[in-house]
Amino acid sequence: MKKFQAQPGFVVQAFRFALDPNAAQEKALRSHCGAARAAYNWAVAWVEASWWQRRAEESYGIAEESLTQWRPWSLPALRKAFNEGKHTDPRFAGWWEDNSKEAYSTGLANAAAAFDNYAKSKCGKRKGRAMGMPRFKSKRKARLSCRFTTGTIRVDTDGRHVTLPRLGAIRVHEPTAKLLARVQAGTARILSATVRHERGRWFVSFQTEVKRDLVRVTRPDAAVGIDLGIKTLAVMADSAGEIREVANPRHLGTALKQLRRASRVVSRRRGPDKRTGQKPSKRWEKANAARNRVHHRVANLRDYALHKLTSAVAAEYGTVVVEDLNVAGMVKNRRLARHIADAGFGEIRRQLNYKVKRNGCRTVTADRWFPSSKTCSGCGAVKAKLPLHIRMYECDGCGLVIDRDANAAFNLAALAAACVTGTGVAGDQDTAPAVSKPRGADHKTRATRPRRKAKAGRAGGATLPHQRQTETRDRTQAEPLTLW
Repeated sequence: MKKFQAQPGFVVQAFRFALDPNAAQEKALRSHCGAARAAYNWAVAWVEASWWQRRAEESYGIAEESLTQWRPWSLPALRKAFNEGKHTDPRFAGWWEDNSKEAYSTGLANAAAAFDNYAKSKCGKRKGRAMGMPRFKSKRKARLSCRFTTGTIRVDTDGRHVTLPRLGAIRVHEPTAKLLARVQAGTARILSATVRHERGRWFVSFQTEVKRDLVRVTRPDAAVGIDLGIKTLAVMADSAGEIREVANPRHLGTALKQLRRASRVVSRRRGPDKRTGQKPSKRWEKANAARNRVHHRVANLRDYALHKLTSAVAAEYGTVVVEDLNVAGMVKNRRLARHIADAGFGEIRRQLNYKVKRNGCRTVTADRWFPSSKTCSGCGAVKAKLPLHIRMYECDGCGLVIDRDANAAFNLAALAAACVTGTGVAGDQDTAPAVSKPRGADHKTRATRPRRKAKAGRAGGATLPHQRQTETRDRTQAEPLTLW
């Protein structure tokens, strides 16, 4: 499907508001989200049925040209097949008319995207870890969500209600003045609306095409390098030599004592039991709601702190240099996983990428293997080893003594001046001749082969073929990077 492209001078931006639906509206919202889940499960079963049929026919010795045809999983094909079968299928015949067609289209679109991701991953066209086959969504665990792309989607003129197809006018918990003013002025156009149950309440998110003028940053010629960490959330060093530190608020760590107490109360109540069909008691539901409020408060505080940090950086500097951290691999360390997840390294980079572009500035991503902490910011010497418990960097060449995080931030800031050609990934520019480094200064040079065992009985074929992964040594700079 062709991706939507905003017209020049416009950007795609989301406006999210909390909803206050009444009992009837909440029941309708849950019905629409349940319809999306049911349509998704139907699409997965409909497509995979042909896979299993072909596998069974192959075991009987049937020729390839006589096998059952593959069923397509494109969105138009799924819509056509669903519309033909919903009138007679006992799973939908009695109630499909109660919900908007957009609810079923949401589930079918999600299924089509899931099959596309699986096919691209199997063919090696998708980055990241291998994607498995789409699985059915559980009624108890699936996230309640539904998207509306057609019909009556608007923000009411009173500023306290929104109107959605088949759901009517729903009161919002907070005023919609920001979006309403833009829509009335003609500088915003609503593209779609997504309702979602999250953190104990309902939200609606409007995807809009908004006219946005470039805002000149405070220091357009300055570059800043950001080194993320656990002890200090962010150490920022700019091209003028100034160092700033942002303390790690540790929202989850601060709330752990309260969370333990709330969890202890929940464990002492009679909760649900799927094996026996036991329903939770009222006291368990009340205690579980209190525990969820602690989690929701931590998540809200973290979102606010990260947005405050990234907005301040994007409004000041013309160039922002960040690291390409392997967060998924870092959280596998059981001693640091909770602290890394609480800090939100991946969210910081995601927010900086789009906020900096809004102001017409640029972001430079340092290569994952760039030795920012091991390199001396004064002379450019590279240490062979620098354990994590050593917090001060002492250069053997020039005698520089500096905090390791500040040293890394200076190296990242200097990297912005060197990133003028190439792929746009700093540290991978091929602008300097290769220079040897100490053996331990770079990452593993041994070629590794991933061990992936084929699992029998899997529809759609076996797992990805074995691929030889060759890792190359880090490139080094011929002369030390300097701040301009």
